[in-house]
Amino acid sequence: MRIVIAGGHGQIALRLERLLSASGHEVAGLIREPAQAEALREAGAQPIVLDLESASIEDVTGALAGADAAVFAAGAGPGSGTERKDTVDRAAAQLFTEAAERAGARRLIMVSSMGADANRQGDEVFDAYLRAKGAADDYVRAKLGLDWTVLRPGMLTDDAGTGLVRLGASTGRGPIPRDDVAAVLAELLETPATAGLTLEVVGGSIPVAVAVKDVAGN
Repeated sequence: MRIVIAGGHGQIALRLERLLSASGHEVAGLIREPAQAEALREAGAQPIVLDLESASIEDVTGALAGADAAVFAAGAGPGSGTERKDTVDRAAAQLFTEAAERAGARRLIMVSSMGADANRQGDEVFDAYLRAKGAADDYVRAKLGLDWTVLRPGMLTDDAGTGLVRLGASTGRGPIPRDDVAAVLAELLETPATAGLTLEVVGGSIPVAVAVKDVAGN
């Protein structure tokens, strides 16, 4: 498959790019800064410089042309304020989703967050983040022209991956290494029967491939 990843220089995205390229897929990553390109090449991915906060729908659709699948793994990141939570975590996600549909990249995986809720109350930056993520998830799930899956990880860590997770519609809160989130994303891309599911994932005791197979089609 040709797979295009938004937020291609992110910590989960770089891990995912390595896994996908090692499996023989053709991978491209959207990045904001040309200086990030070499890290993508080292991960086996083609860098595409495109800022989703300023790009047009035509620009993004062009970047997704020929893609079989797309992954939204971008985020405003720590230290960003409420405005960028909206422009990246919501608006850019919706733009990327619309472009994927236009480009015919039917398989779309949205990397969301546990607790995402468009109706989340509160004035803190984290509340704005969960509202933005929830709105993006709702937008994706309304797209009849896409085979979407929404993945909501628990608290992300930089611990070494274990390959063992708990994956389901509701898992309860918990940490999960970024390595294992990337492994789950790679397995979801290989498992089209997970389309239409909103899944939470945390560290657990079930091998990634088994966990994904268990939820497929449910």
